[in-house]
Amino acid sequence: MKRSVILSTLLISTVLLIQGCASHGNESLRKESEGSISQRIVENKTTKQEIKNMFGSPLTTSYIESGTEIWKYELSDVSGDAVNYIPIVNMFDSSASGKKKELTILFNDNGTVKKYNMSESDVQVKTGLFNN
Repeated sequence: MKRSVILSTLLISTVLLIQGCASHGNESLRKESEGSISQRIVENKTTKQEIKNMFGSPLTTSYIESGTEIWKYELSDVSGDAVNYIPIVNMFDSSASGKKKELTILFNDNGTVKKYNMSESDVQVKTGLFNN
C-alpha cells in the first residue's frame, strides 16, 4: 500500500510539472544566443534562403516605407511559478515566468541580410482575479 501511495504522488507531481511548462514560437531559436547568431548570420552576405534553411519561415513578415522587408522569429519559454500549485490561492494570483527570444532580420533589395538583432529577455505573465 505504501508503495502505491509513493507512485501515485510521483505521478501527480510529474503531471503538475509538465502542465506548468509551455513554449510558444520557433523552436530553432531555443539553443541560439546573440553570440551564436552572430556566427551564423553575416550582413550583406547571408541570403533569405539561407535564413529560411536555418530557422524556417518567419513568424511575421512586414515592410517599412522604403520597401525593406523584415522577418521576425520568436520563442517564448515559460513555466508556472510556485504560487500556481497552492489550491484556492492560484485562483486569485497565478503567474508564469521564463525567457523570450526574438530575432529580427532586415533584408537588402538583393535579398541579403541588411541588419539583424537577436534579443533575449525575462518575461512574466500574471493571471487570476487580482491581476486583471
